[in-house]
Amino acid sequence: MGSTFYSLHYHLVFATKERRPWITPSWRAALHKYLGGTVRGLEGIPLEIGGIEDHVHLLIGLKPTHTISDFVRELKKASSVWAVKEHVLLFEWQVGYAIFTVSQSQIENVREYVRKQEEHHRQRDFREELMMLLEKHGIRFEPQYLE
Repeated sequence: MGSTFYSLHYHLVFATKERRPWITPSWRAALHKYLGGTVRGLEGIPLEIGGIEDHVHLLIGLKPTHTISDFVRELKKASSVWAVKEHVLLFEWQVGYAIFTVSQSQIENVREYVRKQEEHHRQRDFREELMMLLEKHGIRFEPQYLE
C-alpha cells in the first residue's frame, strides 16, 4: 500500500502584541476570513476561526509534511501584513502562540468552543483562558511568562 493516511488537527491560539484590543468588530470577520484563506494557501484546512479583540483561535487540519513553527510563522506574518495594510497601521501579533492537538472525537467540541469566544470572554480574560487551556493539556508554565 503506497498511500499515507492521517488525521492531524490542531487548536491554535495567538494574541495581538501586548494584547492590545486591535481586532474590533468592524473588521474581525474579515480577519477571520483572511486567516482561513491563508490557511488554505498554506495547504491547511481551516475548520473554525474565532476570537475577540485581542486574540484568535483556529481549529485547523494540517498535513504530515507541515512544520508547525513554519506554518504559524507564515500565517501570522501574512495576516499582520494584511491587517497593517487594510485596518490598523501598528498591528502586530505577539511572538509566541499555543497549539494543541485535537483528536477526531473532540473536533466538534473544539469547533463549538472557538465559535463561542465572545461568550467565553464575558467570564474570563485571555490570560485566564490560556492558563485553563495549558492546564487542561498538561502543559507546565510559569504564570509570569504569560504576559
